[in-house]
Amino acid sequence: MPAKTTTLTVATANVNGIRAAARKDMAAWVAESGADVVTLQEVRAPDDLVLGLVAEVFGEGWHTAHSEAVAKGRAGVAVVSRLPIDRAHTADDEPNFTGKGRWQEADLTVADGSTLTVVSAYAHTGDADDEERMAEKLAWFDAATDRLEALRADGRHVLFTGDLNVAHRDSDLKNWKGNVGKAGCHPDERAKFDRWTDELGWVDVARALADDPDDLPYTWWSYRGKAFDTDAGWRIDYQFASPELAACATSARVDRAAAYDQRWSDHSPVVVTYEL
Repeated sequence: MPAKTTTLTVATANVNGIRAAARKDMAAWVAESGADVVTLQEVRAPDDLVLGLVAEVFGEGWHTAHSEAVAKGRAGVAVVSRLPIDRAHTADDEPNFTGKGRWQEADLTVADGSTLTVVSAYAHTGDADDEERMAEKLAWFDAATDRLEALRADGRHVLFTGDLNVAHRDSDLKNWKGNVGKAGCHPDERAKFDRWTDELGWVDVARALADDPDDLPYTWWSYRGKAFDTDAGWRIDYQFASPELAACATSARVDRAAAYDQRWSDHSPVVVTYEL
C-alpha cells in the first residue's frame, strides 16, 4: 500500500497589526490563498482578542497558537492552522525569547504520522549604529539557531518562517549598494544565514525552487514614497526548511497586491506548497 501523502500549503505574513489587516480585508486574501497553515508576525494584539480576530479574518475551524509580547502593541507572532495543533510552545525558557512575542512553535501531525514543527518568528530590526541593539539582534539569531537544531535533532520536519529583517543576498533588496553595512544588510547578520544554509543544511525554500536564485520577488516595501509602485523593496520574509522537508516543496510564490491601495500590510505573504 502506498504511503499516505498530504498536500500542505503554508504561508507566512507580517500583518503589521492584525486589527488593521482585518479592516483592510485580509480575509479576502485568506479565502483565495489556499493556505492550510498561516504564520503571522507583528500581530500586535493581546491574547484575549486574538482568537476573535483570527475568526474574523480566517473564519471558523482554524486552530491558533499565539505568543504575545509583554510590551503592549508590539511584536506578537502566531501560527494559525486548519490542522489540529498537537503542541504549542513559545520557548520562553530561552532568555532571548521570553516575553518578546517573537517566537511561536506549533506541532502538527501530517498524513504519514510524522511531526511537523512550524515556527513563526519575528527578528529584531536592529540598528548598525547602536551596538546594543545589533548585539541583541545577533544574539536572537544565535538563540534561534540553537532552538532549530534542537527541534531537528529527533528527525522531525521543521519549518522556520517569518519576518527575519535581513536581506540575505545583494539581490534581495533594490538599493543594496546604499544599504551595505546597515541593519538588514550587515555582514554579521548575513553570516548567520550563511551558516544556516552552507553549514547546517537549512534550505531557503523559495530560493531553492526559483529558476534564477538571484531574481526573487521582494516581500516588503516601505509605505513611504513610491517604494511599492517602483518595486524598491526588500526580501526579508522567509521559509527555511529542514532538508527532508525542503525536498517535499513543490512551488513557492509571493502574493503581492495588485495595487498600492489593495495592500493590507507593508509585507506580502510568502506561500509554499509541500507534498508530505
